[in-house]
Amino acid sequence: MTLTDEILVIFRSRGAQAYFGESVSMSEHALQAAHFAEAEDAPPSLIVAALLHDVGHLIEEVPEDIADWTSDACHELVGARWLAQRFPPEVSEPVRLHVPAKRYLCATDPHYFEKLSAASVVTLKLQGGPMSAHEAARFETERHHKEAVRIRRWDDQGKIAGLATAGIADYRLLIEGLAARRP
Repeated sequence: MTLTDEILVIFRSRGAQAYFGESVSMSEHALQAAHFAEAEDAPPSLIVAALLHDVGHLIEEVPEDIADWTSDACHELVGARWLAQRFPPEVSEPVRLHVPAKRYLCATDPHYFEKLSAASVVTLKLQGGPMSAHEAARFETERHHKEAVRIRRWDDQGKIAGLATAGIADYRLLIEGLAARRP
């Protein structure tokens, strides 16, 4: 089984589920984030990271209804660990940082919070709210923080019901090419 086949199995098993209070499924959200990454001519590593940024939600059980969440699922850490076993850091590290990127943007962009969906506002509270100035300065020292901010913005965009995108299998060459570069 190739890595793309493994990813397809994961998305087939749980990807059709609603994306936690949004008007898209988990698969649609992932594909839309990758779609927006491609539209901005992002490098292959960021396109794949955008596609798989929420894989942690798919490989670990969490309540389907956002109202049932009482603590943060830390899906970015779960997903980053899974990705690090299969891809180079250019894929796994921006995924690890995409939740802190939301907190960072809330602290540094005065208009960012108003763009968050209702579900993202709920999870922001569980994730610690906007960063303090110290946390934001520390985040900026992370090697992949700029890439994580880009993924975060595509994540926020990827919630459009009915948007036509490529399928997961269409990313096979990117996925397999990046997996071959894993250290």
